[in-house]
Amino acid sequence: MLKKIRTALAIIFFAVITLLFLDFTGTLHAWLGWMAKIQFLPAVLAINAGVVIFLVLLTLIFGRLYCSVICPLGIFQDLVSWINGRRSRKARMRFTYSPAKNWLRYGMLVLFIAALLAGIGSFAALLDPYSAYGRIASNLFAPLWQWGSNLLAFFAERIDSYAFYKTEVWLRSLPTFIIAAVTFIVIAVLAWKNGRTWCNTICPVGTVLGFISRFSLFKVRIDAEKCKSCSLCTRACKASCIDYKNHSIDHSRCVDCFDCLDTCTHGAIGWTFRFREKSGNTVTAEDHTGTNTAGLSRRRFLATGAALTAAATIKAQEKKVDGGLAVIEDKEIPDRQTKIVPAGAQSLKNFYQHCTACQLCVSVCPNQVLRPSAGLDTLMQPEMSYERGYCRPECTKCSEVCPAGAIKPVSAEEKSSIQIGHAVWVKENCIPLTDGVKCGNCARHCPTGAIQMVPFRGRHRYRGGREDNTGNDSPEIRIPVINTERCIGCGACENLCPARPFTAIYVEGNMVHGEI
Repeated sequence: MLKKIRTALAIIFFAVITLLFLDFTGTLHAWLGWMAKIQFLPAVLAINAGVVIFLVLLTLIFGRLYCSVICPLGIFQDLVSWINGRRSRKARMRFTYSPAKNWLRYGMLVLFIAALLAGIGSFAALLDPYSAYGRIASNLFAPLWQWGSNLLAFFAERIDSYAFYKTEVWLRSLPTFIIAAVTFIVIAVLAWKNGRTWCNTICPVGTVLGFISRFSLFKVRIDAEKCKSCSLCTRACKASCIDYKNHSIDHSRCVDCFDCLDTCTHGAIGWTFRFREKSGNTVTAEDHTGTNTAGLSRRRFLATGAALTAAATIKAQEKKVDGGLAVIEDKEIPDRQTKIVPAGAQSLKNFYQHCTACQLCVSVCPNQVLRPSAGLDTLMQPEMSYERGYCRPECTKCSEVCPAGAIKPVSAEEKSSIQIGHAVWVKENCIPLTDGVKCGNCARHCPTGAIQMVPFRGRHRYRGGREDNTGNDSPEIRIPVINTERCIGCGACENLCPARPFTAIYVEGNMVHGEI
C-alpha cells in the first residue's frame, strides 16, 4: 500500500512538472504552477519560509519523501532504473550495499553553498536537481513535444481544424543544450546501473534532507528476529543503504521508495514510528551500538490521497503580425554592455543571485525573447534579446512562473512603466541615411511614445558612395530621437528595425530597473 501511494503521487508530480516545461502556451501554470514553487532550492532562494518549513517538517516526520515524490530528477532516476529492471528479475535485483561516501556528499554541499554565497549561480545551477531536470525537459523533451504538436497541426489543417497550431522549434543556446544533454546522459547511466547514486553522492539537496531525515519520526526498520539474511531487500534497494548482514539501514540515504517492504517475503521490514518501545534485536545505521529493539512487524500506513485535476484548455498563442519594411529574420545580436533581464527582476544583482537556471521562464516566453546566456559568468541563466520578437508590455508570463524569486510577480500595468533598459540609436545603420528612404518603423511601434522622428540636419553619404545633395537641412530625411525618460526597453524598436544584419537601434540594459 505504501509503495502504491508513493508511486501514484510521484507519477502525478513528475508528469505535471514535466508538462510545465513543455506547455509553450503557459496556461497550465495558472492551475499547477505551485508544484514548481515547492521545490527545495527555489523556495530557499525565494525566501519562501512557508514552503521551506513544510519541506523540513515533511522530512522530519516521514523522511526523504521529497526526494521520492516531489523532486522531478529523483523520479526521473527511478523511471530509468525501473526500465532497466523490466528486462529481467536479475536486473531488478542488481543493487548491493555500499558505505556512504560522506566526504564526497558534504564536500559537494560545501562547494554548492560557497558558489551560492559567491554569486556563482552557474555552478550552483549545475547541482540543483530541479534546475537540472528543467534544463533536460526544456532543451531535450520540449523540441520533441513541439515537433509532435506541429505534426498534429499539419494533419489538422487538412481537415480544416484549428485544434492545433504550428510553433517554431529553435536552438536557444548551444552551450546550455550541450550541458543538458551531458547531464541527461550522466544521470541516466548512473540510474541505469546504480539507481540513486546521483542523489546520495552529488545532490546537495539530497545531502541536506538526508541529514534531517536521520531524525525523522517514521523510518524503515528491520526486525532482526524475522530476518533470514536472504539479501532480497539489499538487492532491491536503489539507494544502496540496506546492510542486511548487520540488519541496519542508513536513513540519511534512504529515499522512502518502499521497494524493500514490497520485496521482503518474511515480513521482517516495516515502516514504523521512531519512538516505538525498544527491547529486541533490531539495530539501525545511526545507533549501531548493539542496542536491541522490539520485533517490528509490517504496519499498514493509512493515508488520504488528494486527487489532482488539471482543467487547463490549451489556447492558441497570439501570433505576431507586426512587420514593417522587412521580415523579422536573421539579425545579429548587438554587443550589449549591460544585459537585459525581465521586468520584476528589479536589478541584475537580484536576478542572478536568485536565478537557478531552471529555464521555466524561457519555456513559457511566447515572444522568444528569453534565452539562456552563453557567457561564463551567467552561463545558462536567462537573458533577453530581441532578434526574434520583443517583450510585449501586456505579457507577464515569466514573472508568473518563476519559482525562485528571480523575477517577482508584476501586473501588466506595472510592467508598462518599468524601465528594464533604454534604446540607443546607431546613425551608421539607419535606413534613411544609408539608403535614402523613409522609415520610422521604430517610432511607429514604440508603445510608450519614447521615439520621435525629426528632420535630419547635416550632410551624409548614402550606401554605395552616393553623396547627399540636399544641403545641411534635409526635411525629407527624418531620423529617430529617443527620450530615454520614457523608454522602458521593451525592444519593439530593435526587433522591428529593418536594418540588417545589425539594427540601427538597440536596447542597452539597466543595472537597476527604474520607473517612468
